[in-house]
Amino acid sequence: MVSQANEQALEASIEKALSGISREALIDQVGNNDAIALAKAAQYHTEAGHGYQLGWSSDYDREFAIDKDKFWGFLNATQADELAKLKDQPNWQRLVLEHLNKRIKKYGILKVLKNGLSINDAHLTLLYSAPYNDINPEVVENFERNIFSVTRQLYYSQANPNLSIDMALFINGLAIATLELKNAWTGQTTYHAMKQYRQDRDPNEPLLQFGRCLVHFAVDTDEVYMTTRLAGKKTVFLPFNKGHNHGKGNPPNPGGHRTAYLWQEILTRYSLTNIIEHFVKLVGEKPNDPLHRRTLFFPRYHQLEVVRKLLHHAKAHGVGHTYLIQHSAGSGKSNSITWASYQLIEQYKPGSHQPIFDSVVVVTDRRVLDKQLKNNIKLFSEVKNIVAHADSSQDLKQALEGGKKIIITTIQKFPFIVDGIDDLSDKHFAVIIDEAHSSQSGSAADNLNRSLGEGSEYDDGEDEVQDKILETMRRRKMRGNASYFAFTATPKNATLERFGEQQADGTFKPFHLYSMKQAIEEGFILDVLANYTTYQSYYEIEKSIQDNPLFDSAKAQKKLRAYVEGHKETIAVKAEIMVSHFIDHVVRPKKLKGKAKGMVVTRNIETAIHYYQKIRDLLKERNAGFKAVIAFSGKKTVDGIEYTKDSINGFPSKDIEDKFDSDDYRLLVVANKYLTGFDQPKLTTMYVDKKLQGVLAVQALSRLNRCNHKLGKRTEDIFVLDFFNTTETIKKAFDPFYTATSLSSATDVNVLHELKESLDEV
Repeated sequence: MVSQANEQALEASIEKALSGISREALIDQVGNNDAIALAKAAQYHTEAGHGYQLGWSSDYDREFAIDKDKFWGFLNATQADELAKLKDQPNWQRLVLEHLNKRIKKYGILKVLKNGLSINDAHLTLLYSAPYNDINPEVVENFERNIFSVTRQLYYSQANPNLSIDMALFINGLAIATLELKNAWTGQTTYHAMKQYRQDRDPNEPLLQFGRCLVHFAVDTDEVYMTTRLAGKKTVFLPFNKGHNHGKGNPPNPGGHRTAYLWQEILTRYSLTNIIEHFVKLVGEKPNDPLHRRTLFFPRYHQLEVVRKLLHHAKAHGVGHTYLIQHSAGSGKSNSITWASYQLIEQYKPGSHQPIFDSVVVVTDRRVLDKQLKNNIKLFSEVKNIVAHADSSQDLKQALEGGKKIIITTIQKFPFIVDGIDDLSDKHFAVIIDEAHSSQSGSAADNLNRSLGEGSEYDDGEDEVQDKILETMRRRKMRGNASYFAFTATPKNATLERFGEQQADGTFKPFHLYSMKQAIEEGFILDVLANYTTYQSYYEIEKSIQDNPLFDSAKAQKKLRAYVEGHKETIAVKAEIMVSHFIDHVVRPKKLKGKAKGMVVTRNIETAIHYYQKIRDLLKERNAGFKAVIAFSGKKTVDGIEYTKDSINGFPSKDIEDKFDSDDYRLLVVANKYLTGFDQPKLTTMYVDKKLQGVLAVQALSRLNRCNHKLGKRTEDIFVLDFFNTTETIKKAFDPFYTATSLSSATDVNVLHELKESLDEV
């Protein structure tokens, strides 16, 4: 499929940036007949480019998906002695290619690039590593011997010789990436490039098989998307964009295309090698999972950027700094933390073999996430036995003495770990604090209070854990032998001041930001404010419908009218409104294929118990076919009876999440539990009867924002009915994190008539 002239212009632009010259310019200089010969003979590239050579489709081997000229050229130039060990065998070149192909099909190109290829008594290095520093000139020289090449209009297909892909990148003749290019000026965008990959690119072709190329880019002049697995119509693309005005897309580029960063920054020789060596990971749930069951992780732009910025600052400024990384839900934070952890321990002082940090301590506030993060870090590990767990300063010391480089602990043990860091003043630490906000259960704060020698009862109205982190750091003398990296979606002002960067005007900003707005616009989370409604607004909408003769007034919600107009603040009335809404607007329409769930947020434990009892009775009366579950901390005596969540639910509290995930339970009543840190992608509806403000408001409502692609969860499926707060309060809470919060007052049903009139005119 031959590109149009405008796509060829973009191809030429990228090719010139990478190699220093486009093939059009080379042909103009020496003529068509000599261009290929000159490029090969001179290994043509100029100082103006990024050190790539020009590749030619005529050199491409469709069976083995390699550039034969570059592959053998690299091996002959760098490892002639190893090749000599194989040349006495018949058809030795095909032997090498078949062995290479077999290894790639089994393990993927990533492992083969890193480990090289062993055949008989010969070992072939396929990629020379990028240097950490300039201490060893041989490492630098070897890296420069790598052959990076770019091939345009690559005729890749064995089945159809006329099919071509716009651009492919090779390292030492091995295919690394493909690019489909479009020009938005002609109405062809990344959408069409992604469609082309999905519909016109057979993933069974050698070049396009999973694990053969590391990444496939869909590129136009404004945006970039990527995928690591082509699977026909099921192919999933992720954005690889910088973001613009805290939203999706890319900022204007005075010097060229908005997407020029891709070939000017990301695909340079050093950058691409760094991504291969330190970011791209091929992992499975089990160590022996076959290739097709594994997942290939390629970093999104903000993940790559934040890790590189952190490493650069640590290397330039040393130990003793604080960093606030404000990354919204949907940012892939666990992977960002994992990549940062591994690379921080591999950072060396300039001109030295001395590491900047002796160890990285990862602190997490949730048991579930602690397990998830620990597993993630171990999965990404290529060096065995460098990860340990620590609950005390003694554990920390033993882990260090045992050569452990990454040490994981929980937020409850944070004060003891800080003491251990201070005691080990001759060692340097990078402390990564994951999600510096309160635990989903409240127990983390209880334990943290106890560990600090305090016995105060957990107050779910405050962000206890974030406060205690700050208090721990304030009360202990920080010796400067540690740098602290706080990852959170919702930093409090005090957290911003403690970890953020002070600006000239005295305000504080995060070191790096991936905003809620960008996560929503890029489709990683849903906008929980799109259908946020106060009870007053909801009543006015219902009333305008009921008073309209076009609607069936028999469905008037009399209880809602009684509540609003009579100002009855009884749990019974509100519970009936909630149950009626949930059954009529969530259950009966079969939202999320009949699996949608709701949460009732109450003011305190006693209120939660009363709500639960009324909702339970109402569900029985209406033969709803599902039940409610309650969650709160500790014990509570109400009307002379002592209740626990176990006694009310009839099953152990450890089973709450699993029970709620089943079809038998659709409503969850909470007091201080599950307002933060609880991820249930089936959750679509929230009924609020509790004061929410500041960080807590954002954290609580954000329980609804998790995507569920399997069940087709959309923004319009989300609904919040708030009996306590005002639109202004919620908007004020979201503004610092959302960057473009938009909440409206009650909907006027007449806008539908106005819209119809406008459409009729068109």
